[in-house]
Amino acid sequence: MRVTVIDNFDSFVYNLVQYIGELGGEPTVFMNNASIQKVLKSRPDKVVISPGPKTPRDAGISVEVVRRLGKRTPTLGVCLGHQVVGYAFGAKIVPAKRLMHGKVSSIKHNGDELFKDMPNPFKATRYHSLAVDRTTLPKCLKAIAETVDGDRELMGIKHAHHEIYGVQFHPESILTKHGKTIVKNFLEM
Repeated sequence: MRVTVIDNFDSFVYNLVQYIGELGGEPTVFMNNASIQKVLKSRPDKVVISPGPKTPRDAGISVEVVRRLGKRTPTLGVCLGHQVVGYAFGAKIVPAKRLMHGKVSSIKHNGDELFKDMPNPFKATRYHSLAVDRTTLPKCLKAIAETVDGDRELMGIKHAHHEIYGVQFHPESILTKHGKTIVKNFLEM
């Protein structure tokens, strides 16, 4: 299975790439400043949009990849990639309710197939100062995970008609319990 990974210049990217390889995928990494034609020519079976600094507007080809490939290719956005998914379909990106850099939170989910065989809630590591504004989610995006604490920060979204997902937390972080299961579930879709 060919998995295209869009690298948004983040140090966690190769943890995701390693998980993908260990789980049977054949990852190919493109920096977010690559040409969209190169990415399209790679004809991926799956797409992963990586974490990274800045905002979706600054994420190079990431938004275009979601818009052009997501409707026919299962796509997973992680952290900035999650924000890219929201932004690509019209959600607003806003300052997070709390800055979370290297902090572990309890995340509850709705039982979606992305979270198959996962406890509910589970512990996940967060590294972000921006978030997808839940109140601006378009009808095509559904909330599938959030923090358990009083902030109820949006932690997972899914497209209503396509296999396009975003998770705000880092499944590839060593402190995220069951993170590899999330990557496995995505690859098995």
